[in-house]
Amino acid sequence: MESGEKLDQDIKCLQAAKDKWVTIPIDRKISLLKELKRNLGRHAAEWVELSVKNKKIENYPALAGEEWSTGPWAVLKAINAYIKTLEHVQKGNPEKLIKKISQRRNGQLKLTVFPADVYDSLLFNGIKAEIWMQEGISKHNISSLIASFYRQKKPKGKVSLVLSAGNVNSISPLDVLYKLFVEGEVVMMKLNPVNSYLISPFIKIAKTLIEEDFLRIVEGGAETGEYLTRHPGIETIHITGSVTTFNAIVFGTGPEGEKRRKENRPLLDPGKTITGELGNVGPLIVVPGPWNKADIRYQAENIVTAKLHNSGYNCVAAQVLVLPEKWDKSKALLDETRKLLKTLPPRESYYPGTDQREQEFMKAYPHVEKIGDQVPRIMVSGLKPGKDNEYVFTHELFGPMLAQTYIGGDTPIDYLRNAITFCNNDLYGTLGATILIHPKTIKEIGADFEDCIADLKYGAIGINVWNAVTFMLPQCPWGAYPGHTYDDIQSGIGVVHNSLMLEKTEKSVLYGPFRTLPRAFNLAPPRPPWFVTNKRADVTLKKITRFEADGKISRLPGILISALQG
Repeated sequence: MESGEKLDQDIKCLQAAKDKWVTIPIDRKISLLKELKRNLGRHAAEWVELSVKNKKIENYPALAGEEWSTGPWAVLKAINAYIKTLEHVQKGNPEKLIKKISQRRNGQLKLTVFPADVYDSLLFNGIKAEIWMQEGISKHNISSLIASFYRQKKPKGKVSLVLSAGNVNSISPLDVLYKLFVEGEVVMMKLNPVNSYLISPFIKIAKTLIEEDFLRIVEGGAETGEYLTRHPGIETIHITGSVTTFNAIVFGTGPEGEKRRKENRPLLDPGKTITGELGNVGPLIVVPGPWNKADIRYQAENIVTAKLHNSGYNCVAAQVLVLPEKWDKSKALLDETRKLLKTLPPRESYYPGTDQREQEFMKAYPHVEKIGDQVPRIMVSGLKPGKDNEYVFTHELFGPMLAQTYIGGDTPIDYLRNAITFCNNDLYGTLGATILIHPKTIKEIGADFEDCIADLKYGAIGINVWNAVTFMLPQCPWGAYPGHTYDDIQSGIGVVHNSLMLEKTEKSVLYGPFRTLPRAFNLAPPRPPWFVTNKRADVTLKKITRFEADGKISRLPGILISALQG
């Protein structure tokens, strides 16, 4: 742990620099972002090598693709997006970054924000992202909700504390970028002990921000975190982590802390605010339709990716697989999923507490299936909705554990509505959900399908693509569905990423192809590079990262060739 004296000095430096930061011209901020980009390009390989070593995946090279995509690449893409937004803010037309504005039939505004350019269209073939706005937002007032910090006449500087989880290594940098360039706050960033091995490359990447006292990076455990959250020099806090940690910061621990939570009496100093992203029990809803055998194989890979990416240590990992009770293909899809869980390479449990969470899961469900011998994946199937299975529906398992339940419904739309009611009412949290549905079924349901998406109360929704891909698209706000409170925090309050700097967003909706294009013509099926079954993920995502760092068009043919071989 850093000494209290050292932390005090760091916060004193940030306090002295906070008002300078809010007055820095946009040109200068763009220059700082470009320097971050250059530095990150130089240290990206070091970042990934450390991640691969500490997550113990050296023996399976393709898995390094996860560390490229949710590490340097995600941050580089965010930096480029912030640069583009600030350039448009400078010109006075940031709304031009919105590709299309449309409305649902009830008037709710939808903003198409991805693909942002021709390169996104090439590299993310068939993927589209929308931001759905909260009630009351119209085409006439949307401009007033973009980059509001930069419209202030006399902005006030603040010192923010960013506390991040240790599972996905771009979380901390992405949260810091948001605080600095969207909210205009200088930052004390505390790394989680799980991934504090990255402190050296992070300091080298952020060299100028640190030298000018706009950023400090420290490491330490719960004691350091508690010291910082209670420090009078910290004015805002953003945490990525657990509900338990959030409640400890806001209300304290033990019976007295729980009493304060129930009475909604925060311990936070007056004027100190906290936002957070706290995970959820992630649903993956499969809608019945005319799937063939190839569809079942491909979507089983999609399901297993949503479960086993990063060995299940993702806040939006698929935890509850929702299958149609009356669909004749449910068993085949479940069998294919079970087969993949068994045949994919074993991975060591690098995140603390996994053994305990697995033991608690197996205690709640003695009939679980242990799939694999070395580091088992654990699955329980055939669960019925209701209080009998409340444990798996209300506890985030955070590891290679999967539950499956059946939902009834005589037609696809009846089933989907029932599944959405189950997710909204029975599952804990509102961060992310995924729906897998055949295009013909979407057409059959018609306009009611969009109403179903609206009824699903989650901050990120993926249609035929795991909703976690939204995390890597900087234009999309990342956070819980709005409406939570300190005393019932669930998946958190506020958003990050959000490179368009939008206020009053409701959710991000991501659409992907049900089938990759070549397979639609019965050719070899390339897998998306984030699939855990993609054997060239490391090669492809390293190439994509290098392209994001230097923008050399000459890299594109190599990327596309590698992607087609995945």
